Amino acid sequence: MANGYFITGTDTGVGKTLVSRALLHAFAAHGKTTVGMKPVVAGCENGKWMDVELLIAASTVTAPRKWINPYALIPPVAPHIAAKQSGVEIEIAIILQACRELQNVAEIVIVEGIGGFLVPLSRHYGGGDMALVLGFPVILVVGMRLGCLNHALLTAQAVQATGLQLAGWIANQIDPQMIEFEENVRALEQRLACPLLGVLPFEQDATTQKFSALLDIAGLELGKSSTKPC
Repeated sequence: MANGYFITGTDTGVGKTLVSRALLHAFAAHGKTTVGMKPVVAGCENGKWMDVELLIAASTVTAPRKWINPYALIPPVAPHIAAKQSGVEIEIAIILQACRELQNVAEIVIVEGIGGFLVPLSRHYGGGDMALVLGFPVILVVGMRLGCLNHALLTAQAVQATGLQLAGWIANQIDPQMIEFEENVRALEQRLACPLLGVLPFEQDATTQKFSALLDIAGLELGKSSTKPC
């Protein structure tokens, strides 16, 4: 079975898709076959779910869309609300089966979560439950802006409380005007019990290939740190 990583963030809009794409490129540059997965997406633009399209474009392996994205919801709201409005029940078993299929066709599966780590997916479970069932080590994307220290530390606690490995974190400068940016990065380096895999500057025109070169995936042992297969 292939290895993989579950990408979560301190909030929505902090760069999970950007980081997921950069990781796909980084692993591909080391000779790995890769595929991105977005188990649940909410919010359709002009008939497309852009996060899914971007992950597909960054992957080296072609796979059926139903494996890459089992749940595509139209309303741009929290997934459990979007699912309810769409008359859909999100089932982790279906997501797990799709992940297993992707593991059979690629060496590295990058699974991008939705929203924050504990976002509800239904009345009974949320994003953390999905991550636990998939069993991949977690990479935390920290959207660097005012308030991110608390969000990052709370998310790290939530990940570790599930028993999953927090494999590393990435600082993504989403606020170009953030005061004491470097000092905030240092504060998290001192407090998060996992390696800093990279710092992504705020660059509107930067490519994910460029950002992939800023990631230290050697700290991930090129995909050898997966705790268990899907």
